[in-house]
Amino acid sequence: MKTITFKINGSKYSKDVEEHKTLLRFLREDLHLTGTKEGCGAGECGACIVLVNGAPVNSCLMLAVEIDGSEVTTIEGVSKNGQPNSLQKAFEKHHAVQCGFCTPGMILTATDLLKRKPKPTEAEIKEAIEGNFCRCTGYVQIIEAIKDASGQLKSTEE
Repeated sequence: MKTITFKINGSKYSKDVEEHKTLLRFLREDLHLTGTKEGCGAGECGACIVLVNGAPVNSCLMLAVEIDGSEVTTIEGVSKNGQPNSLQKAFEKHHAVQCGFCTPGMILTATDLLKRKPKPTEAEIKEAIEGNFCRCTGYVQIIEAIKDASGQLKSTEE
């Protein structure tokens, strides 16, 4: 066991963790943050993406001990005061969520993209989410939601 100190979703923690435990298992089993999903377990699908120091990482490939001294954001930390943020609202508006399994990783990937490039092109959006697999939506709605959240899409529903 090793004691690690970190910030998660704005709160500081010090916890003992088994040195072989992945960040994904630590989040789900020890911190009970179950929004992060396990898909492939091999870093290929993006379902387990969280932000570590602002950058997207596959939590299934990272050891929990590696977050010592870091700041982590999970899907639970994206909303503000319990209210969905503009990206989450855009995903809902554009029906970019069907089964919802890929959604946490997709939203965190898009959060990183919009932080780096507030007005990404469609090609940049596609490149950013290429590591996030969605078996339900066909990606069209997801791309539209990200465009909308970036202010590049005129609303037809107003």
